[in-house]
Amino acid sequence: MRPWLVQGRSSAHGPFIVKIPIMPSLSASLFGLLEDLKHSLLQLRLRVQDYGTFSIGVVLSLIVLYTARYLTSPFRKLPPGPRGYPIIGNIFQLKAGQWLKFAEWQKKYGNLIYLNVAGQPVVVINSQRAGVRLLDGRAAIYSDRPRNVVACDIMTGGLFFGFSRYGDTWRRMRKAADERFSKSSVKGFYETQMTEAVLLAHDGLVNPAQWDWHLRRAAASMTLSVLYGYPTLTSGQEHVVKAINDFSKRIATMGAHWVQIFPWLQHVPGSLAKWKRNAEAWYKQDSAMFEDLFNTVETNVAKGDDSQSVGATVIHEVEKNKLSSLERSWLAGTLYVGGADTTSSMLAWWTLAILAYPETQARAQAEIDAVVGRARLPTFADYPHLPYVRAMVKEVLRWRPVAPLAAPHQSTEDDWYEGMFIPKGTICIPNLWHMNRDPEVYGQNTEDFDPARYLDATGEIAPGESHTREEGHFSYGFGRRICVGRYMADNSLFINIAVLLWAIKIERKVDASGQLLPLDIDGFVDHGVVVRPAPFECEITPRFPEAPALLVQERELRGL
Repeated sequence: MRPWLVQGRSSAHGPFIVKIPIMPSLSASLFGLLEDLKHSLLQLRLRVQDYGTFSIGVVLSLIVLYTARYLTSPFRKLPPGPRGYPIIGNIFQLKAGQWLKFAEWQKKYGNLIYLNVAGQPVVVINSQRAGVRLLDGRAAIYSDRPRNVVACDIMTGGLFFGFSRYGDTWRRMRKAADERFSKSSVKGFYETQMTEAVLLAHDGLVNPAQWDWHLRRAAASMTLSVLYGYPTLTSGQEHVVKAINDFSKRIATMGAHWVQIFPWLQHVPGSLAKWKRNAEAWYKQDSAMFEDLFNTVETNVAKGDDSQSVGATVIHEVEKNKLSSLERSWLAGTLYVGGADTTSSMLAWWTLAILAYPETQARAQAEIDAVVGRARLPTFADYPHLPYVRAMVKEVLRWRPVAPLAAPHQSTEDDWYEGMFIPKGTICIPNLWHMNRDPEVYGQNTEDFDPARYLDATGEIAPGESHTREEGHFSYGFGRRICVGRYMADNSLFINIAVLLWAIKIERKVDASGQLLPLDIDGFVDHGVVVRPAPFECEITPRFPEAPALLVQERELRGL
């Protein structure tokens, strides 16, 4: 090519030639410049092509990678559940009486139901089999509790061990409680429980209109006596239990605070958050209350009073339990809340049951008459010979658990169950209501109150399904979080029911025209910690003429 000619690309008529009129002396330099430019453009084109190929390769690789991750992600194997809304998930589908909705969802989604509560994974357990395999069989990873910022961290300082996380403090407090309420240890409280049963029957005959209060007083009095060696409460001493009952209501209410859904609220300073100021003030107030109660026990022990109370035993074994003074106080306070409300609520549900199913009352009274007679009151010595009364205890716990949804567990590791993925940190809620109504275990009449379902052909207590343990129901919960006072509760229910059925007759009230007043057996009042029946009225009369006098005589023998 001549230095003064530039040949361009080919066209339909051949190559085109551009003449550039330049001085010959400049031709060599210009030619070199044009050659460099041509070379640079060619390199740029090649680089663009290379980068384009590389970019396409990166995009394709990412698509393949994310597709593979999606196809193999365990989160595609979450249990089924109802569709929620973006961000908030299923939060607005959780309402009062949720155990009934969970039972309804079980028909559609199965025994494990997955919910997203504002980003928090929740699994509802609707079957006995799943509950036993996960919460009992894998207790090592299902014994934690969800963090409860207000009711646990702030308002109770992490010392209300029913709510506290799975750690050293919980283990020490739980161990001390387990030792005090073992199956053999609770026999030491027979006399206290018998005394309260006698007083309950007597008060019910004297003032039947206050039946619900009598139930609350008896349960509170028994619990205070067992824990603190407190003397028997009588009518007019409502103030003694009011403070603790107020505490129970507070922790139930504050456990559902918005900070549980929006954790960032915990960082709001107390000066701007009234709920935080209140919770901190309540912690100081309630700690002082529980310490005062426990100080009474310490004072009595120092004086040589060896009355058999949980508090006194904990003090004697302080080196063994390794509990601080504050921890001992909160241990007893936690046990009070867990015992008093639940026992009185179960007796309220039992009363409602025998009003709705009067044939069960008649059968139990016939058994008591045959075994005990009418010249003396039933005692714990009659326990082996009253299988139908014992079956009543099991049945009321199955029929109306006071906590239809057990306190939630939280998983500490990823887990799998029957091909379904349960992520670490999942809140697991056992639906005890539905578990206690499994027709394959309890028959087709699970909605009915029928103690006979626990009896065999000879009328004795039938051996239950192996996975239901000896209770024959799941109302006491699962695993390492199972109710610590379950043996105590069974004994209280037994002796109260036996003495009441021996002494009194409970019937439905009638109106002025002689018609039975309506009875709502499905109504309930949710107090947060326990669920009680909707208020109802009943008629209480002596079963036989001598009953009132025998109750008075028994009271006097017990120094009441």
